[in-house]
Amino acid sequence: MFDMADNPLKTRGDLIRLATDMLEPLTACLTPGRARMFVGAGSAHYSEDVAGMEGFSRVLWVLVPMLIGGCREAETYWQLWREGLINGTNPEHEEYWGEIGDYDQRMVEMAVIGTGLCFVPSRFYDELTKPQQDNLIAWLNQINLHEMPTNNWRFFRILVNLGFLSVGRPVDDARLEEDLALMESHYVGDGWYFDAPTKRDYYTIWGFHFYSLVYVAAMRKRDPERCDRFIQRAQQIAPRFACWFDREGRALPYGRSLTYRFCQSSFWAAMAFADVQAPGLDWGEMRGFLLSNLRSWMKMPIFDRDHVLTVGYGYPNLCAAEGYNAPGSPYWGMKTFFALALPETHPFWQAEEQLYTPPYTFLDSHVRLLLTRDPENRQVIAYTAGNHAWEHMHEDEKYEKFAYSTHFGFSVVKEATTLQKGAYDSMLAVKRVGKDNWHARSGCDTFELTEERVTFSWVPVEGVRIESTIYPCGNWHIRKHVIHTENPIECAEGAFAVRRDWAGKRPCDRVRSILYEDKRSATVTGDYGTSGIFAISGYDNGEVIHAEPNTNLIYPRTEIPMLRATLMPGDHVLICAVFADTRSVETKNVPTEVLAYAESL
Repeated sequence: MFDMADNPLKTRGDLIRLATDMLEPLTACLTPGRARMFVGAGSAHYSEDVAGMEGFSRVLWVLVPMLIGGCREAETYWQLWREGLINGTNPEHEEYWGEIGDYDQRMVEMAVIGTGLCFVPSRFYDELTKPQQDNLIAWLNQINLHEMPTNNWRFFRILVNLGFLSVGRPVDDARLEEDLALMESHYVGDGWYFDAPTKRDYYTIWGFHFYSLVYVAAMRKRDPERCDRFIQRAQQIAPRFACWFDREGRALPYGRSLTYRFCQSSFWAAMAFADVQAPGLDWGEMRGFLLSNLRSWMKMPIFDRDHVLTVGYGYPNLCAAEGYNAPGSPYWGMKTFFALALPETHPFWQAEEQLYTPPYTFLDSHVRLLLTRDPENRQVIAYTAGNHAWEHMHEDEKYEKFAYSTHFGFSVVKEATTLQKGAYDSMLAVKRVGKDNWHARSGCDTFELTEERVTFSWVPVEGVRIESTIYPCGNWHIRKHVIHTENPIECAEGAFAVRRDWAGKRPCDRVRSILYEDKRSATVTGDYGTSGIFAISGYDNGEVIHAEPNTNLIYPRTEIPMLRATLMPGDHVLICAVFADTRSVETKNVPTEVLAYAESL
């Protein structure tokens, strides 16, 4: 039990074993009435009471597919969660989940219960007594009586009403049609939806597409035209989303809600559950995306000593969390286990796992990403402009870095007073001399993405205007900044952050990085990769920054190669070349062809 990293994750049986290994420690976290689950001491913007209900419900995302798929290993756990479902919806019980209001977090957690009603009514409904059934339906029906955000949340109400339809209870047809129409209005093309107001990120994948594919599995015969649209859009997004994964199955760390971790591969589970195959991708390749992504996550320290998932990304880290990440939030990732709803005989499980290699360069204009990978597909690097988010923590770092890597991740700011605390990897940070904090990109005035470059204009601080262009060149990329400043400013240009060291359980786990810095460059080389930045024109010196601990999403201790410059009022041009490789590579000079390209700009 609990040897997640040793699980080969090759077969359906391996995935069942992972599911039970993750479920078992959670039984001790349930309250006496089983209606809440408390796995940690952190908090979110909603009450602890609601957070406990959230923890309980998110575990159902693995139990529902196990029950659909007839996994006998689910039975012990289902008995506990069924008791919690009965008590949580009973107004007379002390663990009753309560009356909800507008925009209530509990609406989110109703979705999986509606899904259970829809696909396994024999367990979620028939096993209950008539009063218990009435309590369940009455509690869930509150979602039809209150206002919800005009974003992916509407799918939660859709799933609840599908559950009602499955067990013969009255359905709010007007609400259902309204919500479906609203969700379809978010579609922008080529498989991409946006989440209100304009966000383009993983929510298209693990939100809009996941739920629409669940809808397809339930409503293919009753609503064929809409289901056909959902299928076609999922088929369009599949090869595009495939570009987010490297050969190890690691997906791009980008955007909000990254603590959901392996929810990244839930799309592939939903495709299989709806029996939808994408053109150009066979079942073995889809299986490969899901299992390799899970394998990559199980190698990382994402569990605590009790084998419970933590809030964070590559390790426990509240610094980068959202305000809606309660301790049980990471279990949203259990949606990936929907592959267990499929029998062993399904083509998804019968096909031999295969590695799919997307194109080395792919421009996805709808999500405003230029995605590249090295020839061996060891890492994906995405260049972006025009994505700006608000309302959540560290949105500038999560959406507006110059580059994002599946290997190096990205860092978030703890405090903008120093470069160490700011951890400005893959960014140009600016401050007025002797006056204020460091400022990086936060929105673009204009932007353009092509297959050869990304260009954007931005104002980091009043009196400073910058037009930046990034040119990908394999493991290198060139950055050019045309800067107009009305005040003396300091500039700090960061490459990727490299893992500094790690005292592992075995001597071979201990790594140490090698630093190099001079007037024209800065590099960090270690067992976990090489990152370097080289001045072509306009910079004063190179420096390696020891970043504040726990700023990088993947590695808790990192170092960032940087170039520094002080600019007087007027017009300036800064050009640099940035190198990133997953291997330990000695790199002290810019290759001739890259240098020639940079000097021609």
